[in-house]
Amino acid sequence: MYLSRVEINFDNHRRIRDLTHLGAYHNWVEQSFPEEIEQHIRNRHLWRIDELNHKKYLLVLSESKPNLEKLEFYGVPGTAITKRYDTMVEGLNVGETYQFRLTANPSYKESKTGIVHQPRAMEFHKQWLLQRADKLGFEILRDASGNYAFEIVTKEEPYLIKNNKKFRLSKTTYQGYLKITNLERFKKTLMQGFGREKAFGMGLMTIMPA
Repeated sequence: MYLSRVEINFDNHRRIRDLTHLGAYHNWVEQSFPEEIEQHIRNRHLWRIDELNHKKYLLVLSESKPNLEKLEFYGVPGTAITKRYDTMVEGLNVGETYQFRLTANPSYKESKTGIVHQPRAMEFHKQWLLQRADKLGFEILRDASGNYAFEIVTKEEPYLIKNNKKFRLSKTTYQGYLKITNLERFKKTLMQGFGREKAFGMGLMTIMPA
């Protein structure tokens, strides 16, 4: 597995005008793997948009290395980088604590109707993550006051155009601190992502030492 990143070039107005919805970003990611396209391989690529020091980056998790020239198509020249990811994941251990960042699609499906709901309430978005943590192999840590040590960094409703239909998706970015409780589940969470709309910038969790 490889984790890649490129700074998005918002100064290139001619090209960046193509990125009007989540599907366009998805296409950018897919086009960054020309060998897979040629071989008719459809691997899942997790991705998200991160902001750091007032700059925005496209972050991609993939089984194979992307073509960095393709990855820079909408990016700042010379900013695309990639590194091995599975090596880091294999070095994890139960009980270790990390800072995490996650962009996800907080939603639920009605069992009877199959309708997917995306509530807007902030409390729903917080509970959505807390209720799933155990099954995903981790627990959210608490601060000195006993409150859960995480926050919602951004909460958006970007557009997706699919089958000539335009609709909005709930997109929430979380950041906080966690402890690994089940190693295999947690590895799966990091490598495969979780939640809905993984093809459209949701479900990718990354960690760094706390």
